[in-house]
Amino acid sequence: MTTQPPLTAKGTQYWGIAGRRTSLAALPHTSAVAFQVIKYLGVAYLLYMAWATWRDKGALTVEQDKQPLLVRKVIMSGVLVNLLNPKLTLFFFAFLPQFVPAGQSGAVPHMVGLSAVFMALTFVVFVGYGTFAALIRDRVISRPAVLTWMRRTFAGAFAAMGAKLAFTNQ
Repeated sequence: MTTQPPLTAKGTQYWGIAGRRTSLAALPHTSAVAFQVIKYLGVAYLLYMAWATWRDKGALTVEQDKQPLLVRKVIMSGVLVNLLNPKLTLFFFAFLPQFVPAGQSGAVPHMVGLSAVFMALTFVVFVGYGTFAALIRDRVISRPAVLTWMRRTFAGAFAAMGAKLAFTNQ
């Protein structure tokens, strides 16, 4: 297993998990100064990502793995990411209960059924995303103009998110 640098998506995910696990997530709610420091560090990071993405001129390469990944490992990684994602938990506990009649027995099986429908639909959508990405991969990678357009779009999105964050109040 290779170690991910802290500025990659995987590294950022690990820092987020570490922060949640050590109760650092509550810090901005207790101190306005801490909120401002964290906010401006986030702004700086997003602007750095915008600048680095805009300047990147290297070719986008898709390297073939030397050994194919084990299906079990891929599934476990996906399950772990979803279990550690607070948005998914909030969705299940905030949105789905409104479709379960109050006071009715069998609320748990009803919620499990709704969750299963949600997961099945999500699976179908992600299979569609994966299929579409596989179909257009070579067309995107082989065209420098498309890559430049994509990089500039991502850089602009990072800069816009940094600007929005800079002007966000608690």
